[in-house]
Amino acid sequence: MKNVFASSLMVAAAFAAPIEEGAAAIEERAVSTKCPSYSPSAGFLTMNSRITSALSGGKINSASGTQDIVNHITTTLATNPNECFILEGYSQGAAATVNALPKLTGAAFNAVKGVFLIGDPEHRSGLACNVDNNGGTTTLYVNGLSYQLGGIPSSWVPKTRDVCIYGNGVCDATHGYGIDAHHLRYSNDAPTQSLGTTFIEGQLTS
Repeated sequence: MKNVFASSLMVAAAFAAPIEEGAAAIEERAVSTKCPSYSPSAGFLTMNSRITSALSGGKINSASGTQDIVNHITTTLATNPNECFILEGYSQGAAATVNALPKLTGAAFNAVKGVFLIGDPEHRSGLACNVDNNGGTTTLYVNGLSYQLGGIPSSWVPKTRDVCIYGNGVCDATHGYGIDAHHLRYSNDAPTQSLGTTFIEGQLTS
């Protein structure tokens, strides 16, 4: 079974999507972090609903912040070494997720099958995982407000999508400033939701 786990930086929400892989039961969890001023995991509601419809079952869990993400994954793997994970992060929650990545090494790194970020303040210019909400390159070479604090490690880039809408001042400080209308679009933005659905389902089933 693959189960999808979601956590918020302050308030948690989650979704689950089990898939049978041979004889082994493998749980897929998506850690979904978000800015605490929003409703829980608002940026992922549509895509997660689509994924749970396509890949039914599983369970819902929660976590809060970087260390809780790391603790949850490592603790889960200690008792269920065949589990795997999808990580999601929105705004401050994206930063919490990015900051967790260097701490997830060895079996924990291998267990995370994908990372999907939106409105990431640690969005760093030039990374191959940088896409706009249409999967394009308009935000490939922009930095987020807090890019100097972290950034996605190179080993994580191939299994990450760091989505930034052009002009979103949190992840695109070149063309916007701070929390603006673009930063609030993700939950209702059809291209973002389609991009997330396609990416996550692909990571879960590959």
